[in-house]
Amino acid sequence: MALHVTDVEYLQNYELKLVFNNGVTGVVDLSNALWGEMFEPLSDPFLFSQIRLDPELGTVSWSNGADLAPEFLYDLIQPISNMEQ
Repeated sequence: MALHVTDVEYLQNYELKLVFNNGVTGVVDLSNALWGEMFEPLSDPFLFSQIRLDPELGTVSWSNGADLAPEFLYDLIQPISNMEQ
């Protein structure tokens, strides 16, 4: 089964709550991942908060065309077990 994101919620700063198609839910902090031509504009918190789920790609994306591979996001995920859901 190919891994993909099924739900995304902006939390705060550069944190997202993600749900994957394998049932894993957790939080990713992307504050250290916003480098390079496509991602530097997302260092603006307002632009970053405009995240959306792209069902065709099976991952998250932004209006400037930036997106992140679900496998990359999965590797960064912190389980929610200790956090409020």
